[in-house]
Amino acid sequence: MEANLIELAKVCPNAIISVKIGDLIEANEALVAKTKEQLEQIVTDQAAETYPSREKVAELLDVDKSTLWRWAKRGLLVPIEIGGKRRYKMSDVRRMLNGRTAL
Repeated sequence: MEANLIELAKVCPNAIISVKIGDLIEANEALVAKTKEQLEQIVTDQAAETYPSREKVAELLDVDKSTLWRWAKRGLLVPIEIGGKRRYKMSDVRRMLNGRTAL
């Protein structure tokens, strides 16, 4: 039924419909619950730490790899070693993207 209402709204945007108040409340509660679930998933996904490569971080921050090296020397964005490869904590990269560290 949800898809049918969306189609109806697209085809007849000025249509007037009657809805029982109980049905309207139920629809609103379902919408709020669905939105809450989606937001919780976003928060959970962002909380999970990932460790992108130097190449990916340089691309995300739109800088050269030599800039990452200089930032590491200054202690601004320090990589960690995982399996003999340099990786960066995504939380540190997000901090740089959000401008919370002076470059």
